[in-house]
Amino acid sequence: MSGTDAAGFIDKWRARWPEWQVAGAFVPEPRRTTVVTWFALLQELADAAWHGTDPTPGLAKLAWWQEELQGWSRGAHRHPLGTCLQRQAAPWEALGRTLNTLPATRELGAAATLEALPGFAGAAAACETALLEGEADAGRVAAEADVLARCLVGERAMLAGQGSEALWLLRQWPRPARASRARRIQAALLHARLRALENRTPTRPLAAWRVLPLAWRAAQGGR
Repeated sequence: MSGTDAAGFIDKWRARWPEWQVAGAFVPEPRRTTVVTWFALLQELADAAWHGTDPTPGLAKLAWWQEELQGWSRGAHRHPLGTCLQRQAAPWEALGRTLNTLPATRELGAAATLEALPGFAGAAAACETALLEGEADAGRVAAEADVLARCLVGERAMLAGQGSEALWLLRQWPRPARASRARRIQAALLHARLRALENRTPTRPLAAWRVLPLAWRAAQGGR
């Protein structure tokens, strides 16, 4: 697979989150490519676990990803997203081992899914802090895991148009002060989109004039 293939996966993520054309300016330039590539990987895993009318293709994809991430831990990769991510020090094998917990959450509501996600969210957060912060102390990983899990479940509710799930998530939305800057920004964007869903308004990408202050506040540590 070529670099063009990797761009295709990143473009798929950008199509869902075009706000990052503005919001990405608040991420330090050396980490911008890593951020969008990592978020594209998370999208691939979440889509395999939760989306599509037939779960069978997603199960096969998750099994493939489990093997792929084990390969990343040994210095090999087949998927084009690995061209950027695999060479960076992160607990890839640990993340791969948790993927088999995701299929059981496919039909669960937001609350039950969050209860079932600590293993996956913790492994993903350890990768995220290593990639985006260059460190993975226990406190930061725990904060990142909480926000990351709620972002994934919130995005699932957003894509499915589940207003009641959005309302439940918004009532206990975390304050992601200790999460990475990129995760804080993504959480703020998702929060704004879920507010629209809560109000029974179809979720659409946020206008640039809304993204700018949201991303700025999130980059500074607020929501």
